[in-house]
Amino acid sequence: MSTIYLSETANPTLIHYLKAQGHQVEIIKKTDRTYDPVSSHPDIYLCSLGPGAPVFFGCPEKIGKAYPENIRYNAACTGKYLLHNLKHTDPDLLKAAGHLQPVHTAQGYTKCNVVIVDQASIITSDQGIFKASKEKMDVLLVRPGHIRLQNFPYGFIGGASGRVGDTILFNGNLEKHPNFQEIKAFIESRNLRLKYFKEYSLEDIGSIIEAPPSTVP
Repeated sequence: MSTIYLSETANPTLIHYLKAQGHQVEIIKKTDRTYDPVSSHPDIYLCSLGPGAPVFFGCPEKIGKAYPENIRYNAACTGKYLLHNLKHTDPDLLKAAGHLQPVHTAQGYTKCNVVIVDQASIITSDQGIFKASKEKMDVLLVRPGHIRLQNFPYGFIGGASGRVGDTILFNGNLEKHPNFQEIKAFIESRNLRLKYFKEYSLEDIGSIIEAPPSTVP
């Protein structure tokens, strides 16, 4: 089975679910590379190149304390497109993702703001990402907020989710999100499953990143 990268702030219910499905779970611990609330977030250090695709492992030494030095690996890759603020994307990541079509966004925390559903379908709450990508792929724009993130008014929907196999997982109770029905319909219309956990509130943990067995270093 796959290896799943999670923040140490991930809820134990999510961790238990993934292990019960047969996955290996690797926990990212907090570092002093960037500011504390996101320092254990996988999408600061890793970048999946798309569902079922290899994962690019960044160099922690390149990550700086604050924006934009801490977003060099925070691209959203669908397997067909790479969405990011291309002014700040790490050159090694761009090289590894050279087969993907680049889409420039003003938002540097791109993966934080994007749920990758499939190669041509995403969910975001960011108006800039929506405008940059709506002509190229199917984009569901949802309301911002309604997601926890330590020391911030709210977190982002991409950081509270991830695709594992044919399932889109959310870290918490998606039913409390005001766009729940639209999100559910959008995912299920692509013949994918939806899984979330009613036991606790939706929280941004820096994405749920799946690495196929052949791509784990």
